[in-house]
Amino acid sequence: QVQLVESGGGLVQAGGSLRLSCVASGNIFNINAMGWYRQPPGKQRELVAAITSGGTTNYADSVKGRFTISRDNAKNTVFLQMNSLKPEDTARYYCNADRVALRGGGYVFNAWGQGTQVTVSS
Repeated sequence: QVQLVESGGGLVQAGGSLRLSCVASGNIFNINAMGWYRQPPGKQRELVAAITSGGTTNYADSVKGRFTISRDNAKNTVFLQMNSLKPEDTARYYCNADRVALRGGGYVFNAWGQGTQVTVSS
């Protein structure tokens, strides 16, 4: 019913920038909070940044001042601008929608995309 597709990952040198995008599609009426998570090799998935439908944002301490999350509610899209990238930012980045209201009623909770790989070389 709901699909999330990420794009924008890649290989970048330390100090560089990338912009990730995530588009949600399906029978969507609206989406509550959307967020970006990442999972480094051999580690658990962690929250990077989140944004509510009203624009309130939350960031992990490790990315504050370097990453910016934004969204376009009309297009069901969330972005993550990543600047001053560090090798420790290397991970697979996943998009999440915590609660999706469907047209005609009902909800989908905790929808995930397949992820996009970000690799930062030193």
